[in-house]
Amino acid sequence: MREYTELERIRLEKLERLRANGIEPYPARVKRTHTAAEAIAQYSSVPALSGEAAHGSGPEIAATVCGRLRAVRTMGKATFAHIEDGTGRIQIYMRADEIGTDMLKTFGRDFDLGDFIQASGVLFRTKTGEITLRVRELTMLAKAVTPLPAAKEEIVDGQRVIHYAFSDTEQRYRQRYVDLAVNPEVRDEFRTRARIISAFRRFLDDRDFLEVETPILQPLYGGAAARPFTTHHRQLHQDLYLRISFELYLKRLLVGGYERVYEIGRDFRNEGVSFKHNPEFTMLEFYWAYADYNDVMNLTEQMVTYVADNVLGRRTITYDGHRIDLTPPWPRMTVREAIREHSGIDYADHPTGESLAAAMRAIGHNPETTIWGKLLDSLLGTNVEPKLIQPTFLMDYPRDISPLAKAKPGDPNTVERFEGFIGGMEVCNAFSELNDPLDQEQRFLEMGRAYDANDEEAHPMDEDYLRAMRYGMPPNGGFGLGIDRFTMLLTDKATIREVVLYPHLRKAEGEA
Repeated sequence: MREYTELERIRLEKLERLRANGIEPYPARVKRTHTAAEAIAQYSSVPALSGEAAHGSGPEIAATVCGRLRAVRTMGKATFAHIEDGTGRIQIYMRADEIGTDMLKTFGRDFDLGDFIQASGVLFRTKTGEITLRVRELTMLAKAVTPLPAAKEEIVDGQRVIHYAFSDTEQRYRQRYVDLAVNPEVRDEFRTRARIISAFRRFLDDRDFLEVETPILQPLYGGAAARPFTTHHRQLHQDLYLRISFELYLKRLLVGGYERVYEIGRDFRNEGVSFKHNPEFTMLEFYWAYADYNDVMNLTEQMVTYVADNVLGRRTITYDGHRIDLTPPWPRMTVREAIREHSGIDYADHPTGESLAAAMRAIGHNPETTIWGKLLDSLLGTNVEPKLIQPTFLMDYPRDISPLAKAKPGDPNTVERFEGFIGGMEVCNAFSELNDPLDQEQRFLEMGRAYDANDEEAHPMDEDYLRAMRYGMPPNGGFGLGIDRFTMLLTDKATIREVVLYPHLRKAEGEA
């Protein structure tokens, strides 16, 4: 059991003193009538009176508010304080002749910043015009044993500078609850994330897409080239995988008769971490019968601008110092054109992994594999992706790295696939989906041969998915977008850890 700090021991003494005086520091009931914002809004409609002040009179509107004690200021016989709830802050005003001498003394001695309190009374305006609650009854709701970090202020070159509390990046991620409690701008960022998800959902719902839920625990992983997390079901004696994609289960629903389906949820990939990768992440995927990748590109432009309009109220964003305009139409270029332009390599001249690896070494790469598809991904990630700051679609990918996409008519080695890039990051991936079960089976076999026998990124043969396809799957366009990366763009955050409430971290030093 950890030892308490000196400040914590002092607060524990206060807690016991409250109990000794008949005040329960963690009562079972709360009697809030107004949030801070509701109380202020209700009294805002009351005309200001010239004589209205702390000691004056005004229309009485009763209210009980609750929140965390944020600031205390004593002025003679009166005490002002601010409490904060999820809607904002409100000032409270206390005098001994209204709440009692003993209660005011208890407040000054045993209440601390960070405590949750309940205050009941009537609203009024102070001489400075601030809407305030004149307290007639005060209740402790939750005593904070550990003090919250406090922001520090200083004057630098005549300017007021605030050094925000709890600014250590590692600690912010490990103790997100403290980060949220003391840094209101962080709370705002996660509200923005929630609005982004809601806007995507509204856009798709308004276009007759049906939101569904597919299994997270799967007997086979599929839909992407990624290493899965493995678990075991003891009762059924089955090894299972956390899903790496929704794709194969969503497309089974097209076989069943749904024409437009989507899911927003978590994927899990047992891979490295980076500024844009977390082992678990949130994806949006949809599948649209009787559409192809051109239809999906057009819908993507509409959807992204819809979300920006509804969340930000504008279509221009700033990310990593770049001003980015999300307004359609977005430029479209083939993968072959992009790689040739940014690396000088025409992959059509290098049909084998050995040849492509040699060409990459000639321009300074140090490839660790001769798998052709992995080499091409490396070229894209190193030479092309960082250059795509403004929204851009890369389209028409080699068949070798897209086992689930339909071939372009007249070009069996190229598939109808696109990826959307913004701010130097891939944010979405989409296909004209393969619906020929015989072709799909052959692709699975080819993918299995392309990887080493023990490579967990190889796409496994999914016999049940092939069975579903053999019943007949309509032609369709599929789409996937990373919610976390998109949130990074709209909030101008350089790392995915800033937009995931609880990012995965290495063990802290000394942690068991």
